[in-house]
Amino acid sequence: MAPLRFSANLSWLFPELPGLPARLRAAGSSGFEAVEVAWPYAEPPEVLARAAREAGLRLVLINTPPGDQEKGEMGLGAVPGRQAAFRQGLEQAVRYAKALGCPRIHLMAGRVPQGADRIAVKAEMEIVFLENLRHAAGVLAQEDLVGLLEPINTRITDPQYFLDSPQQAAAILQKVGRPNLQLQMDIFHWQIMDGNLTGNIREFLPIVGHVQVAQVPGRGEPSSPGELNFPYLFQLLEDEGYKGFVGCEYQPRGDTVEGLSWLRSYWDRRGHPEGQR
Repeated sequence: MAPLRFSANLSWLFPELPGLPARLRAAGSSGFEAVEVAWPYAEPPEVLARAAREAGLRLVLINTPPGDQEKGEMGLGAVPGRQAAFRQGLEQAVRYAKALGCPRIHLMAGRVPQGADRIAVKAEMEIVFLENLRHAAGVLAQEDLVGLLEPINTRITDPQYFLDSPQQAAAILQKVGRPNLQLQMDIFHWQIMDGNLTGNIREFLPIVGHVQVAQVPGRGEPSSPGELNFPYLFQLLEDEGYKGFVGCEYQPRGDTVEGLSWLRSYWDRRGHPEGQR
C-alpha cells in the first residue's frame, strides 16, 4: 500500500508569516511536496506560480471566490439570484488554476440566505446548485480540471451553509452525473455532522477527489487532544487505496513547524525520513 501524500493548507498553516509566497517557502522547507489555499486571489497568479516553483511545490487545490463576504456570503454555487456572479468567479478560479498548474477547484455551495428557512428554500437552492454544477463541469472539462463539492458542518462551523453532509453531496453529484465532479472529504466536518467515519469513508471514498484533516472538536493538529484516532484513519485510507492528497487544514496550536511532529512521525514510519521528496 502506497503511503498517503499530504498537502499544506496555507490558509491555515504558518499563520505567523504574512503572505502566500512566504508560506510557500515555509511549506517547502518543512518537507511538503504540495500545498492548497482557499483563496489565492489577493496575489497575481504569476507571482504565486513562481514562488511555488522556487519552493519545489505544486498547488493541488483552490476554492472558487466566496462572493461578498461583507454581506455574509461564503460561496455562491447554490445561492438563488447569484448565478452570474458564480460563473464569473468560476472563470477567475479557472484562470488561476491554469496559471498555477492546479488540477482541482472546490466549487463552494454557499449559505442559506439570511432570514430564510433552510427547509423552505432547500429545493430551490438545489435546483440552482445543479444548474451551476452542470455549467461548471463543462467549463472544467475543457481545461481538464476537476470540481469538488465539500460538505461543511452546520453544528459548529457554519450554521447557514447549504451543503452539510456527505449523503447530501453524493446525491447531488449523482444527479449531475459528471465524472469530473467529485466529493471533498473533510474528516473534521464529517465527524461533527455524522460520525460513522469508517462506514462513510468506505462508502464514499470511490467518489472522493481530496481529503482534509483536523482533530475534533478543537480543529488542531491530528496529534492534538480530541476524539479522532488518526493513525487508524490514515491506515484506513491506505487500506482502501486512496491515491489523492490529504490536506492539512487545521489551526496550529503553537509553532506550525513544531506542530508537524505528527507528520514527520508518519513519514518516518512509512520510510520517508526526509519528507516526501
